[in-house]
Amino acid sequence: MLDVVCWKWKPMPGYRSHFNAKSVNVLRNMVARNLQMIHRFTCITDDPTGIDPDIRIIPLWDTYANIPSPSGPRNPSCYRRLKMFAPEAKELIGERIVSMDLDTVVTGDLTPLFDRQDDFIIWGGQSAQPAARGRPWCWYNGSFMMLRAGAREQVWSRFNPVTSPREAHAANARGSDQGWITHCLGTGEKVWTERDGIYSFRNHVLPGKGRLPPGARLIAFHGAHDPWKSETVALAPWIQEYYF
Repeated sequence: MLDVVCWKWKPMPGYRSHFNAKSVNVLRNMVARNLQMIHRFTCITDDPTGIDPDIRIIPLWDTYANIPSPSGPRNPSCYRRLKMFAPEAKELIGERIVSMDLDTVVTGDLTPLFDRQDDFIIWGGQSAQPAARGRPWCWYNGSFMMLRAGAREQVWSRFNPVTSPREAHAANARGSDQGWITHCLGTGEKVWTERDGIYSFRNHVLPGKGRLPPGARLIAFHGAHDPWKSETVALAPWIQEYYF
């Protein structure tokens, strides 16, 4: 069984985006249309109101809920997601876990991304060259990852809510949970890239004048643009063909 998991919680004051039950239901619909594997769709949330009844709900825990993003209040604080790496993740969520952000548009078959045996893989990139001026050798983005429960447990066990965010940020590993994952694991992890059909709306679609990249399977809307906003759709009208 593959457990596809999304997350919804009330953001800290000042955060740039707001998520609702419709964004959960739409993501479930897109995954169902584009994943030819037996799977269960789950939302881990502090408010299940309006979420379709066939979506499994796991009550969201408060652990690490109040750690501010080291990048500032308009940026996400997602440290609660680190519990995916805890020893109890198998009993809590499932044995094989895919985590997807709600601000995602699925545009192609997801099956080749998940039909593999890696115990951990994440959207990102790496360099064989040594770090320059304190920059990490790799970057991992928490928008999209897959792990076998129990893999990379050091991400959970080594995390200190006081010192770890500052430590990762100082090493130029940016973001909240993804910054810590990058800093903790370092280079060498398996990654999905554009070669797998994973693209960034901000970094790939907008510079391409809003066009959908050929062979795209998933577009991540990390940053200021959300796929449910009319102003974003005006920049890339193809969103309407997939986001429902």
